[in-house]
Amino acid sequence: MQSDARIEELAETFEMLGDWEERYRYLIELGRKLPPLPDEAHNEQNKVRGCMSQVWLDSRTEPGPPLKLQFLGDSDAHIVKGLIALLFAIVSDRTPREILDTDVGAVFTRLGLENHITMNRRNGFYSMVERIKQLATAAA
Repeated sequence: MQSDARIEELAETFEMLGDWEERYRYLIELGRKLPPLPDEAHNEQNKVRGCMSQVWLDSRTEPGPPLKLQFLGDSDAHIVKGLIALLFAIVSDRTPREILDTDVGAVFTRLGLENHITMNRRNGFYSMVERIKQLATAAA
């Protein structure tokens, strides 16, 4: 797994929080801090399939060199919105190649989320990861 300051910071925060009730509260708080997704981006093209909740993901490019991607997203579920924010903390402001090279699943496991969210949410999370990889591939 790659070492990255953002990932290290997330891992340290999760370890410091201790119990899962606190970690869920932290996820919900991360979700509340997400910048709002513009109304026009709540569309079928940005909708993530495979999620139990409603989820929309969009990207913007930051001109380079090197070109980097910024992500925007929203969900109708608080925990899922927190997972979106967590995912964005890992992949936003990176080049498409860096995004494609990031093992998000390993980060997810390292944070202990693999064993502490429902299978449906886990499947939805990986659907979001796939959508981000598609956006990165399209931008590459």
